Order: sequence, then structure tokens, then C-alpha cells
Amino acid sequence: MNKLSRCLAVVLVLALTVTARADDWPSRPIVVLMGFPAGSGVDVVGRMLQPYLEKSLGQRIVLDYKPGAGGNVASEIVANAKPDGYTFLLGTAATHGVNPALYKKLPFDAESDFTPISTLVDVSNVLTVNPKVIDATSVKDFIAKVKANSGKYNYASTGNGTGTHLAFAEFNARAGLDMVHVPYKGGPDAIQSVVKGDTCCIFNQVQTILPQVSAGTVRLLGVTTKKRVPAIPDVPTIDEAGVPGYESYTWFGIFGPKGIDPTVAARFNLAIKAALSEPEIQKKLAELGNTVRYETLSQFKETVHRDRLKWAEVVKDVGAQVD
Repeated sequence: MNKLSRCLAVVLVLALTVTARADDWPSRPIVVLMGFPAGSGVDVVGRMLQPYLEKSLGQRIVLDYKPGAGGNVASEIVANAKPDGYTFLLGTAATHGVNPALYKKLPFDAESDFTPISTLVDVSNVLTVNPKVIDATSVKDFIAKVKANSGKYNYASTGNGTGTHLAFAEFNARAGLDMVHVPYKGGPDAIQSVVKGDTCCIFNQVQTILPQVSAGTVRLLGVTTKKRVPAIPDVPTIDEAGVPGYESYTWFGIFGPKGIDPTVAARFNLAIKAALSEPEIQKKLAELGNTVRYETLSQFKETVHRDRLKWAEVVKDVGAQVD
């Protein structure tokens, strides 16, 4: 066998090995890293989808929590993971849209270092107040009370530069409000600050605030999406309630590291599609204020690129920055 023949034989063996691995995928549990803590919106959606994805893939899904730096800790791990189809990230519009503009330097590129698999859901935020701190009954009433007490009220967020922070900052800018931003390490702490009265209010995901609504500790004034949320149909959009043109929402999605075999990426994408097509999961997600959102590999790639540009403008306008 001459040198050329030997090289061709090696290439053929490698190709057959890759094909065999793709055909065999998944042959062991799949790890999905979670960049936010237990109790967060990402956690709620991840745990809810877990059994449906396991059903679609015929393999166990392991949720591995690595919170920190607005999701960047988990993102970095996945960006540097072996692209064998067994390590993924449950990312968000914040991790792959906001963070690239918010952080001066990241140890990865939010686009080129990942393989976008599919979106999962669109998530609405809702303006939530503690009526014992600010007894507002509508968005217009809230705006009027804050304007009458400029600089007095503190609003909570799940962290500097997170979607909840930017949503409130943009709302304040549009409404001409002067409020004090108090960032917390994640949703549970931020919500508790409102419940305890340390802050007056928050823009938080519908799904994570519903338990407090049931307990009667908070009041909902307006959702951030263009349309009302079926889970809380009586709560108007902020656009219709007094701030025309206002809209802010986030999406959750699955990412793998760059270099994943296209066949594996396509299989996972179709498994997500199958999971999201289950009437039961659609009902469960809707009851928590989420809208199912499936996208093909190419559609999700375009979403990430488009949102990265959009959030760069928002971050610039708001002036948020994290070293």
C-alpha cells in the first residue's frame, strides 16, 4: 500500500468512526449545564422539560448547576467542552445576547464558540410591586407615585446587566423615572427583597413570581410582552397600560460547544421539537407564563446573531457595564 492509499484508508476509518458515533448517539447520559441557581426561571423550565427530553432521546438528562457571573461560568465550561454531544448549556437571551455587550471581556465568543441547537420558550417579565411599599394599582399609578418621590424607591434585579435590570432600566428611561437599582444574586433573592420590603418592585419572570401572587404578598401591574400572558390574563401589557412601544422579553435555548457532529445537533433539535410538541408540556409551560418556541438549527443561529446586535444597542443606551 502506497502513502496515498494509506492516507485515504485513515480518512475512511475516521469517517466511519464519526458516523458510528453519530448513529449511536446518545449512548450515555447527557449533561445540561445550568448557569443560574435552583429556583430561577431557567431551573423551572429545565426541570419541567427534563422528562420530556429524556423520552424523546431515550437517555437520561442530567442538570448540572454552575451559577455565576450572569451565566458566564456555565457558558465558559460548555464553550470549552469536548464536542461529543454529551455536554450542553441551557442558555438565554442574556447569556448569548446581553452578556457579550455587558462584559468588557469574555473568555469565549457567544456565537462562534457554540452550536445553537434550538430555542425552548419565550419568557415574559411582569412589573411586580409590594403594595405595602408602593401602593400602586396600575402602571400609570406606579409612574405617578415614583415621579412624586424622585430617587426614593429602590427596584430589585437578578443582577447588574441581567434581563430584569435592563427591562427596568429601559422602562425608567421611557417613563422618565428616577429610581435606585439594587442588584441581587439571582431571582430568589431578588424576589424575597420585594416581599420583605427592602425594595419596592421588580421586573421578574411570570413563572417565578406566581407563588408570591398566590400568597397575596405582591401585586402585578403589567407584562413586558406585546400580548397579554394567558397565565395572568387580567394583567395588561405595559404598552397598553401607559408606556407605548415598550416591549422586553427573553428566550431560553439549548447550546452545545462548537464542532458538534451535524447529525447529533440535528437529532437533538428534533428531540426538542418532539418534546415541545407534547400537549401536556405546552399546557404546563403556558400555565407558568411561557410561550413554547421551537426553532431549527439555522433559525436559532440567526436569532442569536440578531439578539446580540439588539441587546448591544440596549446596553449602550442604558449605559450598563460589568468589568
